[in-house]
Amino acid sequence: WDLVAGFLATEGVIRSRDDLASMRYCVDEEQHYNVVDAALAAGVPVPESVWSRNFYTTSSCGICGKASIDAVTVAVPPALAEDTTQVRSSVLVSMPDTLRSAQTVFERTGGLHAAGLFGAGGDLRCLREDVGRHNAVDKVLGWALREGLGPLSGHVLMVSGRASFELTQKAAVRGVPVLAAVSAPSSLAVDLAETAGVTVIGFLRGPEMNIYTHPGRVLAS
Repeated sequence: WDLVAGFLATEGVIRSRDDLASMRYCVDEEQHYNVVDAALAAGVPVPESVWSRNFYTTSSCGICGKASIDAVTVAVPPALAEDTTQVRSSVLVSMPDTLRSAQTVFERTGGLHAAGLFGAGGDLRCLREDVGRHNAVDKVLGWALREGLGPLSGHVLMVSGRASFELTQKAAVRGVPVLAAVSAPSSLAVDLAETAGVTVIGFLRGPEMNIYTHPGRVLAS
């Protein structure tokens, strides 16, 4: 359920849990446990595509360029750029270890990505794992939506891989002020974050990190 709700939210189809009337497994499908029908609440329109993406089997995200950035920022909460969330650097550097220690499936398999939603004080509110980085993030943001949370002011989204354009898009659309990654962001992710008002942190390993955008949210202590 979290994956479906998160995907619909980060694609701009829904904005709150009230926009979803129901979700159910498709009993007519042979693999009904892998197919979900989501029904929108009465009065919620099926939107035209806010931005276009192509699901090719490549390592690319399928979207690029200034036009994509402009399209994504239409769906970003207006208050995000003015979000006053602040996080201490000492709290940020503790997050990778907290994330890793909570990865129970990774502990058994060694082959999954993780995403975690932290409070600004460093408390881990939700962790999800998946083979795909984007799915892990959608699961976390779907959990938050189903809990009635959003926009997600006062939170940090921590990811186990790099900060791609698409992960930055998902954070921005759900109003997450800080996106932290253990690896590098792409240049297009940094461009989007600068425009949308997201603080992007990369190479968050040990006591060090790189802050690429909106550094005022990080306190040096």
